[in-house]
Amino acid sequence: MAVLRNLDRREATASGTGVASLGLRYGDCLRDTPSTSRLLSPRGCPGNGREPATWVPEAGELELGSYPGPRMLSPERLALPDYEYLAQRHVLTYMEDAVCQLLENKEDISQYGVARFFTEYFNSVCQGTHILFREFSFIQATPHNRASFLRAFWKCFRTVGKNGDLLTMREYHCLLQLLCPDFPLELTQKAARIVLMDDAMDCLMSFSDFLFAFQIQFYYSEFLESVAAIYQDLLAGKNPNTVIVPTSSSGQHRQRPPLGEASMLEGVEASLFSQCLENLCDRHKYSCPPPALVKEVLSNVQRLTFYGFLVALSKHHGINQALGALPDKGDLMHDPAMDEELERL
Repeated sequence: MAVLRNLDRREATASGTGVASLGLRYGDCLRDTPSTSRLLSPRGCPGNGREPATWVPEAGELELGSYPGPRMLSPERLALPDYEYLAQRHVLTYMEDAVCQLLENKEDISQYGVARFFTEYFNSVCQGTHILFREFSFIQATPHNRASFLRAFWKCFRTVGKNGDLLTMREYHCLLQLLCPDFPLELTQKAARIVLMDDAMDCLMSFSDFLFAFQIQFYYSEFLESVAAIYQDLLAGKNPNTVIVPTSSSGQHRQRPPLGEASMLEGVEASLFSQCLENLCDRHKYSCPPPALVKEVLSNVQRLTFYGFLVALSKHHGINQALGALPDKGDLMHDPAMDEELERL
C-alpha cells in the first residue's frame, strides 16, 4: 500500500510533478472513500483552509494518508486520455481549490511545507472531510463533494434519529448550516416538501424521512429541476417530443396549478413521463439516478404526480445504493463504533 504522506518533498516541488501525481492518485481512490469512519473536530478553523478535518478510520479501513495501490494502474484510468480522466474525476477542481487555499494561508503553511499541505488536502478529499464548513458553491461543485456532505450530515446528526426526535424544516436547516453556514433555505424547503407533500411546512419530520428526501433533492438537484419543467409541460398538454429541457434552474420554481384541479390530483401518465425522461437521463451523466431504476419506478404505476415521483425516488433501495453516500434505512442508526465513542466522551 502506497502512502501519500511519504511523498518525497523533492518530487513535490520539481516542476509541479509531485502535485500532479497527487491529483492523479486522488482520482484513483476517489470511489473508495470509507463510509463507516468516525468524525473528529477540525484541526483548523472553519473555512480557513488549514489542515483539514479528518475521519478516524475503523480497523481495516483506508487509513488517512493512504490509498489502494492497485488504483494507481487502474485499467479505466489508462484507457482514458489524460484531460478526459481529469475532467471525469474533477481533479482540476480540487487542484484549483488547493492552490487558492495555499495562497490564502501561505504564512501558516510555510511552517510545515507545501508538500505536506497538498498531501493533507488530497487525503481530506479522499476521506470526504474537505467539505466541512465550506461555502455552498464548493459543496455542490462535484458529485463527490455532494456525497461527502450527505455522509457528514448523517454522521454528525445520526443521534437525532436514534433518539426518536422529530424536527421541523427550519430546525433541519439549522443543522445543515452548522456544516455549511450559507446553505440555502430553498433546498431544505424542497426536501421537506417531498416528505410533507401537502401538509404545512412547519410539521415535524423524522430524521430518516428527511435525510433520504434531502439526499435525492440535494444530489440530483439539476436533474429534478428539468424533471419539474417536463412535468409542468405534460400537465399543459404539450407533446412529449416537443418538451424543452431548461438550461437554468427554473423548473421547480414554476407556479404550481391549484391543488383542486383534476390534472394536479391525477398527475401525468407514467409511460409518457418515462418516455420524456429517457433522453433527459442521457443529458445528466453526473447527476441523474440510474435510468433503469427510474424506469422501474415509473413502471409500477399508471399515473403519478411530480412529488409522488420524488417520494418514490427517495424510498427506492436501489437508488440509495447506487448513490452510495448513505447506508440502507435499516442500518441508518446502527453504528456501534460511533456509539462507543460517544459513550466514552
